[in-house]
Amino acid sequence: MNIVYQPFALKEMWKAQKRIRSIVEETPLVYSDALSRRLNKQVYLKLEQTHPTGSFKIRGAANKLLSLSESDRKKGVTTFSTGNHGISVAYVAEQLGMTCVVCLSDRVPKEKLNRLKRLGARVEIVGQNQDDAEAYCYQLAKEEGLTIVKPFDDADIIAGQGTIGLEIMQQCPDVQHVIIPLSGGGLLSGIGYILKSIDPNIKITGVSPQRSAVMYESLKKGQPIEMKEEHTLADSLLGGIGIDNRYTFPMTKAYMDQGRKVSERSIRDGVLFMLEYHKMAVEGAAGAGVGLLLEEKEKCDDPVIIVISGNNIDHETISELVVEPVR
Repeated sequence: MNIVYQPFALKEMWKAQKRIRSIVEETPLVYSDALSRRLNKQVYLKLEQTHPTGSFKIRGAANKLLSLSESDRKKGVTTFSTGNHGISVAYVAEQLGMTCVVCLSDRVPKEKLNRLKRLGARVEIVGQNQDDAEAYCYQLAKEEGLTIVKPFDDADIIAGQGTIGLEIMQQCPDVQHVIIPLSGGGLLSGIGYILKSIDPNIKITGVSPQRSAVMYESLKKGQPIEMKEEHTLADSLLGGIGIDNRYTFPMTKAYMDQGRKVSERSIRDGVLFMLEYHKMAVEGAAGAGVGLLLEEKEKCDDPVIIVISGNNIDHETISELVVEPVR
């Protein structure tokens, strides 16, 4: 695959890596003996859930907030999020002594809501989906002079997430295939931009739940679309991509070799596999990539890396997965 879309200079990724070092530490890349034995391939896990916020989102949030002018920092920030992005923005804002307002829909799990409050963020619950929360976020920004920190469709956010790609190349330069959770596309865009720029032959797979896979369906239609949100174990992959999407739709289209949708059962299997064999509690979005490999044993090149995107799952959900089947 040739690089066909370069929305900003590649050096912005390295600038982001340097900028966020005061807040963000490099995450481990570990060999999964259990998956490697089962698939007869070399499988590695990029452990983004080891951040203090429990997800990769801290990278983009740190890069965005640290890029703001001093006057904008004093005014504060606002964001809309299914949880992980909001938690990361709130965490970075707390580190920098900034005001932070997070707008959420009523679909966000209670544990994520409670964590936001513990971080000192002002939480506004609006509507039944992320589009409602986004609209209110823009209203607040206008009324209170706050800077909007978008969850994915922003050059600074994408560059922050792209630092994962830099680490992957340093930790496993022979990588052939990377599996990345796909929602709004900020994570895949950042990693894909780095990896495809270094080696266009590295295969990029985006994995989404069968339910409400907005980016996946938008790419099939050839343009961003809107979809009704449905319940999924991979709740952090919910939310629209924006009809006026500027960056992540064309970047995902350019860098993703294939998009795959996985069932709720496969997501459950991935979460439980991580719990049983790696003793790690991960959220549904993080389990989706593992679930994809478990259901498609022969269909990946190696070394293959799965991005384990986050661990924001509550104990009640884990208990339910252990004792109850997923429909």
